[in-house]
Amino acid sequence: MSKTTLSVEELKAKVDQELGTSRWFPVTQERIDQFADLTEDPQWIHLDAERAAKETPFGGTIAHGFLSLSLLSAMAMDVVPGVQGTVMGINYGFDKVRFLNPVRSGSQVRGHFKLAGVEPRGDNQLLIRYAISVEIDGVDKPAIACEWLSLIVLG
Repeated sequence: MSKTTLSVEELKAKVDQELGTSRWFPVTQERIDQFADLTEDPQWIHLDAERAAKETPFGGTIAHGFLSLSLLSAMAMDVVPGVQGTVMGINYGFDKVRFLNPVRSGSQVRGHFKLAGVEPRGDNQLLIRYAISVEIDGVDKPAIACEWLSLIVLG
């Protein structure tokens, strides 16, 4: 978990800089199955290893793109610094999301975070923009490239 806390000015000074890389997160078949249950998305390319091995170019099942994307919250806890005076942070959404490469069952993924922008919103809010690449262990092409927005409310 991130232990660094920065002032607003220190954070602004880090725009266009790498914040860091998260730890590896395993993408097991059990995790994929649980995600399918929770999201009511039982598509066979995620759940049927035998069929996926025969009928897809992936050699087996793959994670839902949204499963890989949802791991960003945990990845961010590893590398994104806190901001002094924060009352709460709110997921504000994404400006860009691209699923570039499937994450095969049994893989590991980790996030690379860059601070792309810090924008004041009124007297007590900051809109923070992160450029993120999600790496698959041992694979050259990333799983995801995205721009994630977070709204910080200051006290």
